[in-house]
Parts: sequence; C-alpha cells; structure tokens
Amino acid sequence: MTEPVITEKTTASADAPTPTEAVVRIEGLSKSFDGRLVLDDVHLEVARGRIVSVIGQSGGGKTTLMRCVNLLERPDRGTVEVAGEVVHEGGRTVCRDLPRLRRTVGMVFQRFNLFPHLTAVENIVLAQRKAGIGEQEALERAVALLRRVKVAHRGLAQPEQLSGGEQQRVAIARALALRPEVLLFDEPTSSLDPEATREVLSVMRELAADGMTMLLVTHELPFARDVSDHVVFVDGGRIVEEGHPRDVLDNPAQARTREFLSSYGTAS
Repeated sequence: MTEPVITEKTTASADAPTPTEAVVRIEGLSKSFDGRLVLDDVHLEVARGRIVSVIGQSGGGKTTLMRCVNLLERPDRGTVEVAGEVVHEGGRTVCRDLPRLRRTVGMVFQRFNLFPHLTAVENIVLAQRKAGIGEQEALERAVALLRRVKVAHRGLAQPEQLSGGEQQRVAIARALALRPEVLLFDEPTSSLDPEATREVLSVMRELAADGMTMLLVTHELPFARDVSDHVVFVDGGRIVEEGHPRDVLDNPAQARTREFLSSYGTAS
C-alpha cells in the first residue's frame, strides 16, 4: 500500500513551515488475537506537527493500531518507528527503554485512567516524578497544564469529584506533562455527554492550533474534518481509504467508505 502524503491544513498560514519529518512510521504491521487477524499489513505515517484521524467501525482494529504505536500491544509482524527510532521490527521489540518510549508517545485513553486516590494535580505530578522530574518543577508544570486545559479550579479534587469531561482534561494534562513528541487519543469523547465532549474537543482544537502532533481514533467526524491533515478509514483490520479530510469524508472513492459514512449522514 502506498504510504500517505499528508497535506497541510487549509487554515495554515502561508508562511508557516512545512514539517516533513515522520514522528510515527508504520510499515506492514499485522496483529492477531487468538488466531483472529485484527490488523493486516497496515502502513501509516504521521509527520511532525500533523493530525491524523483514524475512523471506522468498532472492532475494526483502530484501538489496536494505536496501542501498537507505544507497544502496549506487540505487533506480530511489521515495523514501528517513533521519532526516528525503530522500536519494533519483524515481530520483535527492539526498544530497550519502554518508559522513555511512552514519554515520547503520550496516550489519552477512553476511560481516563486517573488514580482514584490522588487529586487532579497529584495525578499529573506523579507521572512526572516517575520520569525523574523534580517535585517543585513537576508541581509548577501540573498547575500550568491544569490552567491550559481549563480545570485549574479543580486541581485539589479527586477523580470521583470530577465530571467525565473534567477527568478527561486532567488526563490530557497528565499526558502533556511529559512533553511528548506525539499524542495518541483513543476515542477520548466516547464516554462523555455532549457538553463534556465539546469541552474536551475544544482543548484538542487548541493543541492542534499549537502544532501538537496527534494520532487519534474518533467517531467525531466533524471534528476530524476540521482539525485533521489526514483521515484514515480502517475496516476489517485494513486501511480501506485515506487522504485529505474533504476527500475521504465528503467524496470517498471506496464503496465501503461511503457505506460507513452513510450512517453519519456524511458522504454524498
């Protein structure tokens, strides 16, 4: 399969730099669970400063693809390269420092994964302390990030005292605290109500505007159209179609893509 050529967002400034360095490169990736092929010969590239959205049916392999990037799942075949370093090749993990990899590739999960016994600020500080960052610096960074995601007033609350949208924004702040080169978002709004979804997507739009490299799985197709440089439709473990958001979402070439999008009233 031809690797994607990711074009710039149409809203980008005319004199903005054109990043070409691949932060994530996947070649020939396959993964099975209990004999069932979940990913089949997937090729994908995410350039620095770009946003790639992965769409498709539940169970189609999207989350597994995300988890293979930071080796939460180990591919059976293929190559995974992150920030210029091959971390998995030929069915074998070659990364010798998984904690460093997972600092380079931050991940925001569907279900927040905050420590329930810690406050919001403590959740963000703990992630940094485990990475060797000093206590005062970690605290200052945590407070600044809570302001950035607009929940600074909830810094002393524990997760059970936070709404779902607030918990997800704290989770985003925690991922940002380690200054990753790319952020993975695995359906970050799937368990949220419409108001909380708007709050989280607003934060993600700001990250996109700031040039954060992002690979995200989402069912929020209008959001994918607005912020993405590249959209990938995954079905049955394979990339069926990919390209500029307007092409894939508004004028898809493949019948299976049109069928999928018809349930959203997206494709013409």
